[in-house]
Amino acid sequence: MLYQLATEAARITRGTATRLLVNDRADIARAAGADGVHLTTQSLPAGQVRETYGSEFLIGVSTHSPEEAHAARREGANLAVFGPVFKTESKVGLGDPQGLEKLRKVAAELKDFPILAIGGVSLDNVADCFVAGASGVAAIRLLNDAANLQATVSKIRGAFRRLSDS
Repeated sequence: MLYQLATEAARITRGTATRLLVNDRADIARAAGADGVHLTTQSLPAGQVRETYGSEFLIGVSTHSPEEAHAARREGANLAVFGPVFKTESKVGLGDPQGLEKLRKVAAELKDFPILAIGGVSLDNVADCFVAGASGVAAIRLLNDAANLQATVSKIRGAFRRLSDS
């Protein structure tokens, strides 16, 4: 089922600016024609995936500390998803929120390496993530309302553009 879903998503995104990463399964991502994989803390190491699938295969890594974000870069990942930045029920098992100051620190230390904020991201704090240096955000609850998805994404883009223009 995952392979079929990834294959269809790859077909839809092919030739667009959208990049498709399959969660945890580099083998399915490659076979389905996806652009890459998002590795969790339980996945294969980024270095092993990079060695196996080459430099064109995108690798994102979930990180929960500045040390893990640095390790993701050293191992050849293309980006790190860092968090949880804010308190959220979906990330309770990952410990206390990292907070905006740790996000700011890791984004500054890894300035040429994209850091995406995750965990409790909302329209009320998304601009704070960008001010702290996040290259983007990842979210579940924020992007879960299909009826308002386009408006939500537009608001996120607006917050990013306002900071980029200043």
